[in-house]
Amino acid sequence: MARSLDGLVLSPVADQAPGQVGTRTRFTYHEENGRIWAEYAGGDVARGHLVGTRVDDILDFRYVQLKQDGTTSSGHCVSTVVDLADGRVRLDERWEWESQDGSGTSTVEELPFPDDVSDV
Repeated sequence: MARSLDGLVLSPVADQAPGQVGTRTRFTYHEENGRIWAEYAGGDVARGHLVGTRVDDILDFRYVQLKQDGTTSSGHCVSTVVDLADGRVRLDERWEWESQDGSGTSTVEELPFPDDVSDV
């Protein structure tokens, strides 16, 4: 099993569609006893939260976010936790909106320098 996500800061490796998370979005993860949660913000996202569970290297969570334009959205995501060769963590994600149409995949990776949150 990949290492704990507790305290890690991750960011998408590529921008999604406008109004969604992007490379300026920062996720701060927490993990305890199979439970995960995170706060996120940056780019088009003013504030977001996710909460769910971890079984081995699979995360299953729901997310809700407030965008800079004042609209809200929510969805469901299943992610696989992968240890990278350089010691960082990657999440390979399959997500689906529940508050609107749309689904897709994304990748977020642990930032090499977690203090790099200047865009949040």
